[in-house]
Amino acid sequence: MKKNLISIIILALMIVNVVLTAIMMFSVTGASKQTAALVNNIAAAMDLELSASSEGGAEVVSMADTETYSFADNMTIPLKKSEGDDKDHYCIVSITLSINTKAEGYKEYGSAEVLATREGLIKDEINGVFAQYTMEEARDNQEMIKKEIIGRIQQLFDSKFIYNVSFGDIMFG
Repeated sequence: MKKNLISIIILALMIVNVVLTAIMMFSVTGASKQTAALVNNIAAAMDLELSASSEGGAEVVSMADTETYSFADNMTIPLKKSEGDDKDHYCIVSITLSINTKAEGYKEYGSAEVLATREGLIKDEINGVFAQYTMEEARDNQEMIKKEIIGRIQQLFDSKFIYNVSFGDIMFG
């Protein structure tokens, strides 16, 4: 009789154990699905951010395929006047263009001689972009200014062989 009673108690405990394990699995599975969905959303947002920054920024070109063209003189560019400020402000900057030797349009426009003959047009585009900004805005938004300059230069040449612009020795005053 005692063996039967102990067997029944063991069987009842085993059934309770199986039921509690099943309840725990269902509750953990629901939380696990929510966590997986959250991780997927974060991964998707990061992927969008990474792809947006790589599309919006300078394209990746190997150093072997890159040439540079630096303007001989620093550019002195007038900036837009700040509100309540009657003083004229200027930006003095040296400009270097990064050129992709494998891009379409390089053979036609990419040589230093050809760029030197069109340097005035390029400087005009650079002046046009900087002239839209006050001194504070230009100091704080240099990456945005670079993107605008690249867009205007690429539109000017109708080619993307110039893929980056670098500012050296930039001073505001």
